[in-house]
Amino acid sequence: MVQLSVEIAGLRFRNPVLSASGTFGHGLEMQYMTPPELIGGLVSKSVSLMPRAGNLAPRICETEAGFLNSIGLENHGVQHYIENVLPEVSQADTNIVTNIVGEGSADDYAELAAILDEQTAIAAFEINLSCPNVQGAKLPFATDPSAAEAVVAAVRAATSKPIFAKLSPNVTRIGEIAKGAEAGGADGITAVNTLLGMQIDWRKRSPGLANVVGGYSGVAVKPVALRCAWECARAVSIPILGCGGVGSAADVLEFMVAGCTLVQIGTASFADPSLPGRVAGELASLLEENSVSDITHLIGSVRYPDAWLAANSGAKS
Repeated sequence: MVQLSVEIAGLRFRNPVLSASGTFGHGLEMQYMTPPELIGGLVSKSVSLMPRAGNLAPRICETEAGFLNSIGLENHGVQHYIENVLPEVSQADTNIVTNIVGEGSADDYAELAAILDEQTAIAAFEINLSCPNVQGAKLPFATDPSAAEAVVAAVRAATSKPIFAKLSPNVTRIGEIAKGAEAGGADGITAVNTLLGMQIDWRKRSPGLANVVGGYSGVAVKPVALRCAWECARAVSIPILGCGGVGSAADVLEFMVAGCTLVQIGTASFADPSLPGRVAGELASLLEENSVSDITHLIGSVRYPDAWLAANSGAKS
């Protein structure tokens, strides 16, 4: 039998496959396509203190290798989440990770964490520091290590649950942001959120999104996401949750070799909501075929070329 379970901050995940926030609903909307017990965990869509209507339509447009979205964190607010979503997901046989987002200050995040801290259905929080579809895509908490540290520290003071900081790829040195989140008390880093992008219809001379700029996701972002996850893994000592362009069991294992402990599937599940469960089921066969008895043996096992090691003395090998 191949061992597929992994642990982060005392939480056991039956396998490393999670849904990605914003792509699989708030709760159990996809349970008939992917039963929760097939995967390691469900990550909720972002929850805010107050209800949010989101951005104006059109909010999604397809591209050649993925799509752009500008949803704008639409949700019914934390009280609705407590009263209507958590009672349902508490019955799910998997870890529930609640993604939380503030309106513009570290105090917002801390207040959310404090409100939700006693909810036993929640196994962990994912702190959304990096949504590109609000505040004019300024990403105030995801582009400055000290700002990321402040938000994470505020959440850490408000909850005893594990917290994962979700970072943006739209920075020059994501490892420095990861260090800030680690210093604030994060138990893990989610790398990464969407890339900033846009689409234009040249005939109409108009952008594809009402918000003009949105978050780009899909298979094309995988090389960028993989590099970001790898860079974070080399920068911090806490676990990494990989995210971006994942659509197969091989993709999951690539992220783990790069240094990830958990891997999230997002955009690919729009085309096939049964994909996360199927990917999780295929991991054991792939590992058995390659004589790997324990999936944790792959974490951070990338083998660097000698020339690269020589040029990067002191790098992790």
